[in-house]
Amino acid sequence: MIRRLLVANRGEIARRVFATCRRLGIETVAVHSDADARLPFVAEADHAVRLPGNAPADTYLRADLVIEAARRSGADAIHPGYGFLSENADFARAVEAAGITWVGPTPESIEAMGSKVEAKRLMREAGVPTLEAPEEPTEADLPLLVKASAGGGGRGMRVVRRLEELATEVAAAQAEAASAFGDGTVFVEPYIERGRHVEVQVVGNGRGRVLVLGERDCSVQRRHQKVVEEAPAPKLGGEVADALHDAARRAAEAISYRGAGTVEFLLDPDTQRFFFLEMNTRLQVEHPVTELVWDTDLVELQLHVAEAPQSTGTLGFSTSGGEPQRHAMEVRLYAEDGAYVPQSGRLVTFEVDHDVEFGLGGERGIRVDSGLASGDDVSTFYDAMLAKVVSWAPNREQAIRQLVRALRTARIHGVTTNRDQLVEILTDPVFVAGEMTTTWLESRPISAESPSDSRASVVAAALMLAADDAARRTVQQGVPAAWRNVVSQPQRTTFEGHEPVEWWGTRDGFVVDGVTVLEVSPTHARLEVDGVTTETRGHISSERPGAPREVWVDGPLLSARLREVPRFTDPADAVASGSLLAPMPGTVVAVKVEPGGEVAAGDPVLVLEAMKMQHTVTAPHDGTVIEINVEPGAQVASGEVLAVVEESVGG
Repeated sequence: MIRRLLVANRGEIARRVFATCRRLGIETVAVHSDADARLPFVAEADHAVRLPGNAPADTYLRADLVIEAARRSGADAIHPGYGFLSENADFARAVEAAGITWVGPTPESIEAMGSKVEAKRLMREAGVPTLEAPEEPTEADLPLLVKASAGGGGRGMRVVRRLEELATEVAAAQAEAASAFGDGTVFVEPYIERGRHVEVQVVGNGRGRVLVLGERDCSVQRRHQKVVEEAPAPKLGGEVADALHDAARRAAEAISYRGAGTVEFLLDPDTQRFFFLEMNTRLQVEHPVTELVWDTDLVELQLHVAEAPQSTGTLGFSTSGGEPQRHAMEVRLYAEDGAYVPQSGRLVTFEVDHDVEFGLGGERGIRVDSGLASGDDVSTFYDAMLAKVVSWAPNREQAIRQLVRALRTARIHGVTTNRDQLVEILTDPVFVAGEMTTTWLESRPISAESPSDSRASVVAAALMLAADDAARRTVQQGVPAAWRNVVSQPQRTTFEGHEPVEWWGTRDGFVVDGVTVLEVSPTHARLEVDGVTTETRGHISSERPGAPREVWVDGPLLSARLREVPRFTDPADAVASGSLLAPMPGTVVAVKVEPGGEVAAGDPVLVLEAMKMQHTVTAPHDGTVIEINVEPGAQVASGEVLAVVEESVGG
C-alpha cells in the first residue's frame, strides 16, 4: 500500500491529487520551483522539496531532481499529474528502477502511444480507424496539421495551408514543443476542417481488463487548446457512442493498458465517421466532468491500480460502466486578454462561488479546481490557467445555466481573464444547440461590445475613484469630493473604451444625470437607474503614484478592468512612433532582424515566450529597423519597447 506520495507537478493538479490522498489517509509530498514556493499546493502538502530555479526545464522537467526529492522525503510513490513528465517513459522507468511505485501506465505503454507512427500501427491492427499522414505532402494534401509528439494543450501545433510554409511551421512547432515538454519531436497529419473532438475515458488494470467511463466532447477550442469540455457528448447517437467506446476499449486492450487514460478521436459530424487521434497515457485536465457524471474518483482508481499491479482478476470495480447519471461541463478560466495573450501579475481577488473543490457532490452544483487563491502571483513561467470551473446538473441546459451564473458572479481582480468570453461561448446559440466543431470558436467573431446596460458599472467605477480621492485627502476631509463653491462644469472621469462619466460633488453626495446615487465608497457603489437598484463592487489599483489607475468592477452584467485615462499625459510615458511593445511579460527567444534591415508589414521581428507558448512580434508597417533593444534570453516586462521600425516614406 502507498504510504507517502509525491506529485511531480504543480498548481491545480497537485492539489487535486492531494485531496484524494487526504481522504484515503496517504501522506503527500510537493515539489516546487522558486516561483511557486508560496502557492497553495505547497502549503497543503505534508512535506515539500524545493527545485531550484523557475523555468520548467530547470525544475519540473528534471527527472533526476524529482526522484531525488522522493528519496529525500521518503516518498514511496510518484504521481505525475498531467503535462511535464507525465508521458515520459524514461521517467516512469527511472521511478520504477528506484524502487518507487509509479502511479501511471507502464513505460512500454507510454512509449507505444508516445510514438505516433507506432501508435497508429497498433491501432490499425486493433481495428481502430486512423488518420494517415502523407510521407511527402503535396498541394492536394492541404491543409495539414503539425503536432507535437509529446504533451498536448495545443503547444507545438500548427495548421499549414500553404506548402511553402510547412518547413517554417515545423520548425516553430519543434521549438515550442521542446520548451514546453522537453521533446521537440513533431509529426504531420491531414487536418479535418469541421470535426468534433470526442474522447473516451478508460481505466485498465494492465492485465487485459478495461473500464470505459463514457465520452467527453472537447470541440470548443482555440489555437488547438480546449476551452470547454462536457460529458456526455451532446447530439451523439447511441450507435456512434457505443462504437467509440468499443474502439477505445480495443485501443487500451491492445497495449494491456494500466491506469487512467484517454483515447481521443476526431468525429466527422456529417458522416459520423471517427478517426483515432492519439491516446493520452495520463489523467486529463478535463477529468472532473467524467467524475461528476459517473460518481467516480479517477485519482482513487489510479492509486488502486498502482497498488495492485499484478492483479489478474477484476479492477476492484465493475468494468460494465453502466449509464451516466447526469450532465457535466467544464470551462478553463485563463489569465489572458481578448486576443488570447497570456497575462501575469498579482491575483488580488479570486472568488468563485462553488459547492465543492476537487471532489464529488450531489445531483447538481459547481466545482472549482484551482491552484491559486486571492493574493497569489500569476507567473510567466507556466500555463496561464487560473482554474477549472465545473457545473453538473440533471441535464445539459441546467448545467449551462449554473455555469454561466457562477462565472458572472465571480470576483476576479488583478489580472485580465477570459471570463467574459466564456460566458459569451456558453450563451451562444451554436453552443446551446450542441453544434460546435473544432474550428467554430476560431471563426466566431469576438464581441468587442460591453453589455448594453453596463453604463451603471462604469459610472460606479468613476464614483469609486472619486470616493477614493476623498478618502486619501489629508486636509478638508469633511468637504464633499470635488466640492466647488461656484459650480461651472461637472467633473469628468474617462476610462479607455468608454464614454466619459460626468458627475458633481455636492453637500448631499454625488450627482450624475440619469442616476440616483444611493451609496458610494472606494470599494462599492449602489446606484438606481430607471427605478432599478444595482450593486457594483470594485478594487482600485495603480502601478505607481500618479500613474493611470485601474478599477476592477463586478456589476450586474459587466465584470471588467477599467483603465482611467489621465487628464494630462506624462512625457515619460510617451514612446516613439513605430515602437514595438512587449504584449506580455516574457523571455525573448529570437531576434529575426538587425538594425538597418528592411521589413514589410507583418514580417516577424522578435519571438517572445510566455507561459510555455511562443508569440511572434511583427512589423507594424513597411520600413527600416532603426533600433533593437533586446537580445535572446532577455526578460522583458509588458509594454517594454523591444524595437523601433521607422515607416517608409509614402508607406
